[in-house]
Amino acid sequence: MERMRVVFAGSPEVAVPSLEAILNAGHEVVAVLTQPDARGRRGSALRPTAVKEAALAHGLTVLTPTRAADAEVVAQVTALDADVAAVVAYGQILSPALIAATRLGWVNLHFSVLPAWRGAAPVQRALMAGDEVTGATTFLIEQGLDTGPVIGMLTETIRRTDTAGSLLERLSRVGAPLLVDSIGALGNGTAAPQPQPADGVSHAAKLTRDDASVRWEFPAHVVDRQIRACTPAPGAWTTLPDGTAAKLGPVTPAATTGAPGLPVVPGEVRGVDGTVWVGTGGAPVALSWIQPAGKAQTEAAAWWRGARLGEGARLGEA
Repeated sequence: MERMRVVFAGSPEVAVPSLEAILNAGHEVVAVLTQPDARGRRGSALRPTAVKEAALAHGLTVLTPTRAADAEVVAQVTALDADVAAVVAYGQILSPALIAATRLGWVNLHFSVLPAWRGAAPVQRALMAGDEVTGATTFLIEQGLDTGPVIGMLTETIRRTDTAGSLLERLSRVGAPLLVDSIGALGNGTAAPQPQPADGVSHAAKLTRDDASVRWEFPAHVVDRQIRACTPAPGAWTTLPDGTAAKLGPVTPAATTGAPGLPVVPGEVRGVDGTVWVGTGGAPVALSWIQPAGKAQTEAAAWWRGARLGEGARLGEA
């Protein structure tokens, strides 16, 4: 494989395997673009992105512009004389001038089988929709949202217990070699980027707090995949009988809707033989863990013993 000068653009942990794979393949990473340091949710000290930490550990040059489209950033990248740029979850829109700043273009690793689930949250939306298969796609970036011509693709089966976190982690590992192969194919002239088909387009908007509010009136399988899609972020949540909010971990649907002693009213919560069940629009579901606002995450059975809720208590009413 021809050794190339590569600009890498990425920010979260899921981008780190691709950076490591590019380095391990022998390419020269001439600079890393990543989001600026940011504070945690509780206003803690500024923290670098996972990609910045990994890049500095390798002694790489790191650029953290607030706006990658600014003229000075474009000039910096142009001066690097890079052959290609590799992008994984960078988090900024690339301007035409920046796209033109490398010899062969910018190759994006996207965690879906395009043109399905273009946008910010492809894994979360695939889980929420109940897809059985997802994957990863590499494509040349153009001005449209994830619309560029495809270089390579792979598929991955979605497991019944997958959360957005576990599926993203797996796709980040299997996708990294695909990205390396794709930039290598561009470098040696064997890549043949193909336009995306017009059929099968779907969009994956970022999940909102409302998306993560559990709808207990829905069937159990819908509740199950909604919660898994929102784990770990933004975090599925519901309201407790006192009106306060609580985050929830993945649930397990019951095998039947009519097991003796289990709740049948949507949102009704009941402890039965050490398991905490919540009613849905179909079979009830068993909670794994719960985290009331301002408190630590706790195993559902321990929470139930301490909550001392009365008969008929319901979640999600306030």
